[in-house]
Amino acid sequence: MKIGNLELEDKALLLAPMEDVTDISFRYVCKRFGADLMYTEFVPSDGLVRDARKAIQKLEILEEERPVGIQLYGHLTEAMVEAALIVQEAKPDLIDLNFGCPVRKIATRGAGAGMLCNIPLMVEMTRAIVNAVKVPVTVKTRLGWDDQSKTIVDIAERLQDVGISAITIHGRTRAQMYQGEADWTLIGAVKNNPRMHIPVIGNGDVSTPEFAAEMFNRHGVDGIMIGRATYGRPWIFREIKTYLQTGEKMKPLTLEEKVGLAKDHLRKSIECKGLPVGILEMRRHLSHYFKSLPHFKETRMKLVTLNDPEELFRTLEGICEQYQDFIPQEEPVESPLNKRT
Repeated sequence: MKIGNLELEDKALLLAPMEDVTDISFRYVCKRFGADLMYTEFVPSDGLVRDARKAIQKLEILEEERPVGIQLYGHLTEAMVEAALIVQEAKPDLIDLNFGCPVRKIATRGAGAGMLCNIPLMVEMTRAIVNAVKVPVTVKTRLGWDDQSKTIVDIAERLQDVGISAITIHGRTRAQMYQGEADWTLIGAVKNNPRMHIPVIGNGDVSTPEFAAEMFNRHGVDGIMIGRATYGRPWIFREIKTYLQTGEKMKPLTLEEKVGLAKDHLRKSIECKGLPVGILEMRRHLSHYFKSLPHFKETRMKLVTLNDPEELFRTLEGICEQYQDFIPQEEPVESPLNKRT
C-alpha cells in the first residue's frame, strides 16, 4: 500500500488514533508487535494555534516508531490550515484529518463527525490543507451522519478529487456512535468504486484475526485500522499478521511476557513524561494487560493507585509469582463474524 510517497506492506495494519490512549509509550509497544502505521492522539487545531502546552506535547514523535501520522481536528478552515503548517514542522509522515470523531462536544461544534453535516466545508477545508502542506494528507471519517445520509461513496470521491492520499472509513454513522455492527459493505463499495485510485482503509469491529482476514478477502481493502481492540492487547497486530501469513493462530503470550511488556511500557511512559505523569497516565493501561487473571482485584488496585515506581515494578514482578501455576489460554474475544448471518 502506498500513501503519497510512503510505502507500507500489503494488507497493512494501522493503529487508530485514540484520545488518552495512543501516546508515545503505547505507540512504542504497538510498533514492537508489528503495527505498520500509527497515529497520535487527536490534536485540536485551536490548541495548536493558541500554543497550548497539551496540544504541542502531542506532536512529539520518536524516530523508532515511524511511520506516524498526526491527526488534526477542528471546524474552522483558517485555523486548520494554520495548525497543519505547525504540524508539518514536527515532521510527521502524514497529516490525517479527523472527520469522524462522534463525541458530542466535538461533533456538535461542527468538528470531527460534525463535518458530515457540511460536506462542502469538509471538501474545501481538505483542499486548503492539501494545498498548504508538503506531506501527504489523509482523512478518517464515517459512513454519514445518520442512516438517512450514508453518502460515503460520494464523499470519498470528492475528497480524492481535492488531493487526499488515502481514506480511512469507520463503518458506522455518527448517530450510531460505537453501537451496533460496523457496516463493511459500504467500505467495500468505496474500495470497489472504479473511480477510486487511492488506498481505502477499513475500520470498525476488528477484534480477531479471523475477522480481519475476512474483511480483507471480502471487501479488498488496502489496509485495516484497529482501535479499541488494541487497548490492553497491543499484540493483536502480531496475532493478525500470524494468521494472515500462516492461517494459524498465534500462541498466547505467557504471563511472563505480559509482565515484561507492562514493565517496558511503564519504563517508556516514565522516560517520555517523567514523574508523576508517566505513572498517572499508565494507570489506564496497566491492569488491562492482566484482565484475564482470576482474583486480581487487590493487585489491580495497587496498579492503579501506587505512585512510587519501585513499588509499581515490584507489584508487576510479583504477578508471576502470585500466578506461577496459571496456564495462559487464548483470551475470549467474540468475533463479529459470529454475530452476522
